[in-house]
Amino acid sequence: MWGLSDILRRLFRTGGPTQLITITCIGVYVLSLVLDPAGALRPRGPFDIFSPSNGALQLLGATGSFPWAHGRWWTLFTAIYLHGGILHILFNVLWIRQLGPAVEELYGPARFFVIFTASGVAGFVVSNFLGIPFTVGASGSIFGLLGAMVAFGRRRGGVFGAMVLRQYGQWALLLFVLGFFMSGVNNLAHAGGFVGGLTAGFVLSLAERRAETTLDHLMAGGSGVVTVLSFALALYTGFLS
Repeated sequence: MWGLSDILRRLFRTGGPTQLITITCIGVYVLSLVLDPAGALRPRGPFDIFSPSNGALQLLGATGSFPWAHGRWWTLFTAIYLHGGILHILFNVLWIRQLGPAVEELYGPARFFVIFTASGVAGFVVSNFLGIPFTVGASGSIFGLLGAMVAFGRRRGGVFGAMVLRQYGQWALLLFVLGFFMSGVNNLAHAGGFVGGLTAGFVLSLAERRAETTLDHLMAGGSGVVTVLSFALALYTGFLS
């Protein structure tokens, strides 16, 4: 592939997908505040301080059944990196930092990025299809990482596999149940993201069984390119409307 695979391999080895995702989430969150600072400083509840306005989130590519009905497919990718408040992004970034290195180690950094992206998209497809009108956040991807770890435990077997399956399976169940006791949580995206990550975890190779291939790096690079283009489309259509 004219050296493209080598470039992508070096990028995903040295760039640190977990670090890149963290920086992107924080950067996009800050941008959402800057786009409408008056809205961000006008809290709609006791926990809504520094919450981006709906207008800013829509401009940057929030997803949901309404944007989807208007053909804005790119919001499936952009909404992964958008967050509705300081507690929302803090909670999600902490979980990304907790789960990311483990998934990177067991699957490989390029496969990790594919799992993260595919899970987030799968979660939003489910919630959009079932009528959630407006939604943002990386929690679908986070549940996808948990699903991938559960898949690893099932495939790996033995004492280590059983330990991974039990620990991450319990975390997924606990977080999913807690979602029903918190307002504004998109449990449909959580369920869809978990299934997406579980499926990807069964399909993709484990790092200990096979090193990442050219196809893995091309899929990861493609995921990154589509995400960047999706943000460009979101801003283009947002400023035109």
